[in-house]
Amino acid sequence: MNKKSDIKFVFFGTGDFASIVLDYLHKNNFCPALIVTTPNKPKGRKMELIPNPVKEWANKNSKVIVQPDNLNEIRDLLVGAYDVFVIADYGKIMPKHILNIPNKGCLNIHPSLLPKFRGSSPIQSFILSEEEETGTTIIYMDEQIDHGPIVAQTHLDIKCPSEYLMSYKELEKKLAELGAQLLINTLPEWINDKIKTKEQNHNQATFTKKIKKEDGLINLNDYPEKNMKKILAFTPWPGAYFFIKKSDEPFRIIVTEAELNEGKLIIKKIKPEGKNEMPLSDFFRGNPDLKNQFNK
Repeated sequence: MNKKSDIKFVFFGTGDFASIVLDYLHKNNFCPALIVTTPNKPKGRKMELIPNPVKEWANKNSKVIVQPDNLNEIRDLLVGAYDVFVIADYGKIMPKHILNIPNKGCLNIHPSLLPKFRGSSPIQSFILSEEEETGTTIIYMDEQIDHGPIVAQTHLDIKCPSEYLMSYKELEKKLAELGAQLLINTLPEWINDKIKTKEQNHNQATFTKKIKKEDGLINLNDYPEKNMKKILAFTPWPGAYFFIKKSDEPFRIIVTEAELNEGKLIIKKIKPEGKNEMPLSDFFRGNPDLKNQFNK
């Protein structure tokens, strides 16, 4: 019988969600034997190669990591050495011949209650939706995106109404840690064939899309709760923003902090185009003639 300490697994991940999962696993002495992430990408004006959050985490914690352009490059490294692969926020499609390598298959940690919110933006989509509950699901991966049978699932305990409107970053952390704990609880039983999977109800599936910069545009005349949800979902990226007129030219304002108060949207901090973040009151002191454009 495999104990937790005997399980050898490979972790595939790239973004912040994945790095939070790894950090939680590490603090609970349940680390992967190998970490696979995507190559560094050029960012910024100088287009410097910047390590992704998982690479940064691995470097900080002195963990073995590989960054193949193509998973075929490391196929020989993966074959025969590991019990199971765990995927979380990897950002690349896992081809069938890679999924078939480990004896116990590949498990994916997904931050939603599947079959709801399949795809690349489940957390943002939940915040924007009318749904009142979310959680984390572990599925046995097949070739389709977030389609495989459910291995384990757990709801996030949200205390309404104080925690209902959480920011993307707050909710991401909660769901990542929830998913990591679910993996710790589930993986030993999965390895020992004590879990029976449950097929998803594909008729109830909903799908999310890749977030684009233009998705962050808000209209100050819209319902305050709609705008508040956009601010929560799209901070820090792509940022929830609107345009005002300055010197007869469109001028972009990114909302970095806001709240709902008695049914009204109260903007507290902004990042004006080309400027650093500042309280809205400071912006008004320097631009008193623009204040009327905020009173929608």
